[in-house]
Amino acid sequence: MNKIYGYEFKNKDLLKTALTHTSYANENKVKSNEKLEFLGDSILEFVVSKYLYENYSNLKEGEMTKVRATVVCEKSLYNLACELNFSDFLYLGKSEMRSGGNQKPAILSDSVEALISAIYMDAGLEQAREFIIRNLKEAIEIASTSVGMKDYKTVLQEKLQKKRKGYN
Repeated sequence: MNKIYGYEFKNKDLLKTALTHTSYANENKVKSNEKLEFLGDSILEFVVSKYLYENYSNLKEGEMTKVRATVVCEKSLYNLACELNFSDFLYLGKSEMRSGGNQKPAILSDSVEALISAIYMDAGLEQAREFIIRNLKEAIEIASTSVGMKDYKTVLQEKLQKKRKGYN
């Protein structure tokens, strides 16, 4: 299992740690993916930010911020984890397995961040960037084309807020 999602790990322990939830780590006295997740979150934000800056010059700063937030959020990473079948590879403790932990959005999205960090630690930023862009390019494209659009609820809320300000 040292080859995963288009990348072959030199250090197989990094891959296992990236897929190891705290519940399993506590039961088996091994490292969890929490620290990798922390670093992976920053790498993900940086790579997506740089990609937006270099490829979407038509977007304003605030729009790029919204696109990035949409792409790096739990829901987006959960969708990616499901698409890549992360649930099949996670190391979870017994109680977490019984409660369906391998389907929980927070656990799955965190494992994506941890995997990004593990790739970075194993091979550097370029390999991590390739993984991120290969797997999130479509999400970036979709988010960038819909960034200016507002849903009806948001439009209504903004109109009501403007109206209230007029009465103060």
